[in-house]
Amino acid sequence: MKFTESVKTVYSKYATFSGRATRSEYWWFVLFLYATILCAVLLGVATGIDKPILALIGIFVAISFIPIVALRVRRLHDIGKSGWWIFWGLVPYIGGFILFIFSVMGSDGENEYGPDPFDEN
Repeated sequence: MKFTESVKTVYSKYATFSGRATRSEYWWFVLFLYATILCAVLLGVATGIDKPILALIGIFVAISFIPIVALRVRRLHDIGKSGWWIFWGLVPYIGGFILFIFSVMGSDGENEYGPDPFDEN
């Protein structure tokens, strides 16, 4: 999956918690999020209008929160885990590490969450 296709897919499945998401879909969208926030911060610093830019970043993150959670759940489904595993992210230190490991794991093949998606990685 390519960069623009990934962003379109994630936002078109805004609150879809069923199905699966490939590694490429997940990581391209993560890159999009970080790049957008970094560009906005740099723009705010360069122009000196920090507070309005921070407000826009807050709005962007708020709009993107549900798609981020849905994408993470679909990514967990791709490796054969229940979406409830996302709550490991609430456990300090180890939870984020566990979710990171899950996000880099390969597809589980066909499982209870659907057929094996095409993954270019």
